Amino acid sequence: MKHQRIVVSRHGGPEVLEPITEEAPQPRAGEARVRVLCAGVSAYDLMFRRSGVLPGTPRVPFTPGEDVVGTVDALGEGVVDLEPGQLVAGATFCLGVGGGYAEYVCMPSKEWVVVPPGVDPADAACIVVNYLTAYMAMHTTARIRGSERVLVHGAAGGVGSALLDLGRLAGLEAYGTASTGNQEFVASLGATPIDYRREDFVERVRQLVPGGVDVVFDPIGGARQLWRSYRALGRDGRLVWFGVAASKDRGLRVIPLTLVMRGLLTVWPGRRRILSTGDLGADNRWYRDTLGELLDLLAAKKLTPAIAERVPLRQAARAHALLERGGVAGKIVLVRDG
Repeated sequence: MKHQRIVVSRHGGPEVLEPITEEAPQPRAGEARVRVLCAGVSAYDLMFRRSGVLPGTPRVPFTPGEDVVGTVDALGEGVVDLEPGQLVAGATFCLGVGGGYAEYVCMPSKEWVVVPPGVDPADAACIVVNYLTAYMAMHTTARIRGSERVLVHGAAGGVGSALLDLGRLAGLEAYGTASTGNQEFVASLGATPIDYRREDFVERVRQLVPGGVDVVFDPIGGARQLWRSYRALGRDGRLVWFGVAASKDRGLRVIPLTLVMRGLLTVWPGRRRILSTGDLGADNRWYRDTLGELLDLLAAKKLTPAIAERVPLRQAARAHALLERGGVAGKIVLVRDG
């Protein structure tokens, strides 16, 4: 049986994403093969596509994509916890970097989590990495408490909107930075929008919350950005840093500068703290339990993922171009062509 997958043939722009046709993978012992219905597109997919020097980038050709939702198609020897036809979701952490932009994906059965009945596969794809990241940042790392005030950078993006969605559920008072065109979208998620292009977010936060916010969630990175996020905190505030989205515009030099500033803030006098999130795939039990809980909340309509656009798998290059252009509200999801 043949299937298609998208490969990065060489590092460069969206045009380097090419569909290839090959034999579909066969599940080995302990694995389940899934017929992919949806795969998420992330900023990390773009970063690995553009540069071969980013730590962790696989050798070309490789297939991007960490979020996968589909139906169980075939089982390897010894698999008893899944059945053919079940809708499942999973992250491809065990495959290295990516693998999800394909019509079929094989992974160990313990990496797949059953999706409750009635859930839109595209909504479930938003939950896998974005909401796991947001949950870890908010509950595991920051250990937020109800009624706390939080600032979310990149609030209109996939992880940012997930943080606002989870924050609403937790009873937080949220503020979110976003571009001019996404102010209404951020407000629709229950947060007070801050236009980072027209306003100094530190000054604006201090106007809105004179004592400073309790937590800042920063996926942007960069030395100046981290310092300003730190300044937006209250006396006992926590700055949670979990990304370097700034590298999209400013290059990989942002990464070492970010690490230097993080080190300085760690020893900076005072009671404010800077924290970093852990590895989502390091603890399989946490991963499975948390993803299961989030999917249950989705099924109960307590979470409302924001889908920016559904793009056919073969048009993955267009999906990357859309995300690279910026201004995207929510998550772009690749969907099966047929």
